[in-house]
Amino acid sequence: MTKPNFLKNIVPATIIVAGFFCSPVNAKSIKALTSKKTAENNEDKVAEVARMTGTATKYHAIGIGIGQTFLLDDFADNGEDEITADLFYEYSASHSFDFIANFHYHKHDFRQTSATTTGLALGIKAKLFNFDAFAPFAMGGFGFYAPRMEREIDGEIKESESKLVFGYHAGLGAELDLNRKVKVGFMGSLHNPFDAKQELQPKVEGAYYKMLLTVFYKFF
Repeated sequence: MTKPNFLKNIVPATIIVAGFFCSPVNAKSIKALTSKKTAENNEDKVAEVARMTGTATKYHAIGIGIGQTFLLDDFADNGEDEITADLFYEYSASHSFDFIANFHYHKHDFRQTSATTTGLALGIKAKLFNFDAFAPFAMGGFGFYAPRMEREIDGEIKESESKLVFGYHAGLGAELDLNRKVKVGFMGSLHNPFDAKQELQPKVEGAYYKMLLTVFYKFF
């Protein structure tokens, strides 16, 4: 009895397909592709969970800080401590370290004199530990400052030259993730611009520190 034609075609084809999948080389290739796809899916799921819980890294954030600026040295002699506002940019490089940039500008008046604090401070923020969504941190770095004063010299009120100088800053604080997009916190930081020499006046020297409440909005 002869076999039907379709069996004659199916049997060899089945043997070829089975041989293809069962061969060591092809089986290894299929396993590698499957493992790669599974790993990519797992990475996507982990990233999504991190974004939903607020523990993701590699994000950008902009923020604002509002609080008191306290003047020191010559700044304190010519200006008054006042409520000020700062702007912040942050990039989360890892679970422990962030890059942080702070810009501030404010004129502190006192009677006829004044002290103007202007700075772009760049630094690293290091989280000391994480407790749930709460994390205290330390930060520090360098920056560019343009301190200026209106002060009394020889019985006259004279304005100093505006010069760009280098300086350093350091601080401590803590932050709390309210959700995956918003975090709030507080920080205290000291800013110390290097002395700005003047041609016809005494050099401009001084420092100041800030106590701020902050709020940040994250971009993934």
